[in-house]
Amino acid sequence: MGKKPRPEAGKEPMMTFNPYLTFDGRCEDALRFYERCLGGKIVMMMTYGESPMAKQLPPDWSKKIIHATFALGGQTLGAADSFPGRHQKPQGFSVALNIDAPAEADRVFKLLSEEGEVQMPVQETFWALRFGMFTDRFGTPWMINCGKPG
Repeated sequence: MGKKPRPEAGKEPMMTFNPYLTFDGRCEDALRFYERCLGGKIVMMMTYGESPMAKQLPPDWSKKIIHATFALGGQTLGAADSFPGRHQKPQGFSVALNIDAPAEADRVFKLLSEEGEVQMPVQETFWALRFGMFTDRFGTPWMINCGKPG
């Protein structure tokens, strides 16, 4: 197997990571909840009914979300409602929030984990002033981290 040639110096293609969450019909509720808890902003939201796919889905799905973008701190999170009957429970990943103030980490943990399932309460660890893990009420797994200085 040969190596792929690298682009010339200074001409590397730009790449970003943008998590994309799927929901079982509760995407709009989830993003509005994240907006309240995190202070981010929903910058785009389109329903299935507004899309060319409107006639391919049951009428009760016309107000479900085909695509949305949530912005926070110069980063984005994409989201949508899975097709009816095709949603799969998220597994093998977490949305990690790195927060630089312990009190803010505690506040965000408390708000986002409300009515969810806490796997590890927010607490001090050997690597962090505050760290905790939970799955929120919408089924999204989260890690809240506030690292130790230095």
